[in-house]
Amino acid sequence: MQRMVRYATIAVIIHAIVVVLHGLAHEKIPVPLSALQSLFVVSIIVLAPIAAMILLWASFQQVGSWLLLSSMVGAFLFGVYNHFIAISPDHISQIPFTGWGVLFHITAILLFFTEGLGCAVGAWALSSLKQTEQVL
Repeated sequence: MQRMVRYATIAVIIHAIVVVLHGLAHEKIPVPLSALQSLFVVSIIVLAPIAAMILLWASFQQVGSWLLLSSMVGAFLFGVYNHFIAISPDHISQIPFTGWGVLFHITAILLFFTEGLGCAVGAWALSSLKQTEQVL
């Protein structure tokens, strides 16, 4: 279980770094978010994975695993929709690949992968718990 917690920590930290860089690009370009989008970003994309990591380290594996998986699935869907599907100021096709736009594009793609990784680690954590319960 400790191995899974370490992998979850690595995934959450890498994701947090990419989120900060993507947020910086949002500010510098600027690409504004609505109040509801900002609330989602802060609560689900930023705080929930960090809370999940803390719960995992505090031996609340089931709650931490569910929170990690659900927050990363939410973040993944939000990012895919806003960066690659819905044509809006947040879509990568609307941001020129120059200046801060380069950082925006790169981090939008990195978010896709880090959130996908977070989903995989969260699913692995839940799977590990189920296997542990069966052994007991």
